[in-house]
Amino acid sequence: MRAEDLILVSVDDHIVEPPDMFDGRLPAKYQDLAPKMIKKPDGTDVWTYDGNEMPNIGLNAVVGRPPEEYGIEPTSLDDMRPGCFDVHERIRDMNANGVLGSMNFPSFPQFCGQLFARTEDKDVALAMVQAYNDWHIEGWCGAAPGRFIPLSLPAIWDADLAAAEVKRVAQKGCHAVTFSENPEKLGWPSLHSSSWDPFWQACSDEGTVVCMHIGSSSQLVITSVEAPIDVLISLQPMNIVQAAADLLWSPVLRKFPDLRIALSEGGIGWIPYLLERVDYVYEHHHAWTGQDFGDLLPSQLFKERVITCFIDDAFGVANRHYLNMDNITWECDYPHSDSTWPHAPEMAMKYLANVPDDEINKITHLNAMRHFKFDPFAVRPREQCTVGALRAEAGDVDVSLMARTGKARPKGTTATDLKNFATKNSADD
Repeated sequence: MRAEDLILVSVDDHIVEPPDMFDGRLPAKYQDLAPKMIKKPDGTDVWTYDGNEMPNIGLNAVVGRPPEEYGIEPTSLDDMRPGCFDVHERIRDMNANGVLGSMNFPSFPQFCGQLFARTEDKDVALAMVQAYNDWHIEGWCGAAPGRFIPLSLPAIWDADLAAAEVKRVAQKGCHAVTFSENPEKLGWPSLHSSSWDPFWQACSDEGTVVCMHIGSSSQLVITSVEAPIDVLISLQPMNIVQAAADLLWSPVLRKFPDLRIALSEGGIGWIPYLLERVDYVYEHHHAWTGQDFGDLLPSQLFKERVITCFIDDAFGVANRHYLNMDNITWECDYPHSDSTWPHAPEMAMKYLANVPDDEINKITHLNAMRHFKFDPFAVRPREQCTVGALRAEAGDVDVSLMARTGKARPKGTTATDLKNFATKNSADD
């Protein structure tokens, strides 16, 4: 297959939410409480809500900028490509990259709505979650039918409310919800607790995929106060192995046989060894630990029920037959610093070149379409969905690197610097 013949559906991209997103979406009594974007004296744009400020950390929206300008300090909308926050410009950037479909994770409310969950008045918190979800489904995804996979925030502080919201948004066509890779780190019950059962049941009933994104426990991989930030960037995706192990050894997957979990932005190259290891542990230790997988091995359960996701993983693709070919999905990660925009098709073909066409199609779009109930071909003919066809619609999109600040970032940033920055500027702590 040639790069121009690929059909690409990304199950992991991100939104920098626009300032008008809450306009008209809240009950009148809560409208004055809505998050607001303000410009600070230093020129940066921040969201304010419930007495907290949430900046856009630089690495979250650096696509299209020279790498020497990357950094962790907050940015303004003026420092970003408009496609980060303008849905119409996002479509143009998707076309230029040959990407047909995209699922977009939240930014300022944090990966699983931690910001709203910490609101003292839970009626207000629920109103904010529902307003966000309505904007995302109707305002963002609805602006371009057939181009986005809707993704909802959970009412994560209450499993029954979370279940009700899953059912509410499913009626709007949303069959994905973002959730924490380790809710215990956020102050809620762990994945091993039955407290979440109403939520898992609702997701099972609605065919809603639970997406656990790296970093959704608000924990960073800090190995040493002196470690350069390269250590964190290297380890963060593979760190989701902890969520994978929690899921496998918890009752969740065995208790809810129709539930599907996606390990978002976690990569796939590390998974074959994990599966080898959990089978070894089960066979050697289940007699005294009490684990019972019936006639399955843990690895088989993982392969059946966990959707795996990667951005650029040549080793994982080369070893794909140790996984489930029907559960491997592709990601672009626009507009984050790991994104392959605007050369995603060419980069993908470096590791897909020797993969059979039917397997390429599963990885690049068919698996995502099936799992997330996404049917772009109902909106536009398949022949208009290829990389080549989409790029033909984007001939006027400038994809060259463009300096936004005109100055290089200081070198020598450590992972601890990022943690300190997040602590200072986040509502998490």
